[in-house]
Amino acid sequence: MEKTIGLSDSEWKLMNRLWEHNPMTIAELTAAARTETGWSKNTVITMLSRLEAKGAVRCEQGERAKRYYPVLERKDAARKETEDFLGKVYGGSLGLMMSALVESRGLSRSDIAELSAILEKAGGNGK
Repeated sequence: MEKTIGLSDSEWKLMNRLWEHNPMTIAELTAAARTETGWSKNTVITMLSRLEAKGAVRCEQGERAKRYYPVLERKDAARKETEDFLGKVYGGSLGLMMSALVESRGLSRSDIAELSAILEKAGGNGK
């Protein structure tokens, strides 16, 4: 089921951990995120509470500790983030974004082949 949940930068950090390995306990998430964030256990608990309230994660009581699972799929979160970015920065114009990307970094043959395949696929779905 597609969800349209926006994530903060901090929430992305925990969700990335959960998408890579799940389920995870609070202690496991704290240890996994500590080097990148320096967050304490209490900070992780706060972040998980926010994510749970948004419907992005769920927890189940394990034998010793709660175990957290992602509900929100990575592809849905990425799609929402991309749409928000495109709207905010480029006024919704995909062409303007592509032009800016090409001008700033150029495209390799691999990039062009990948974009061609995406456009070919999109041309067949009637959108």
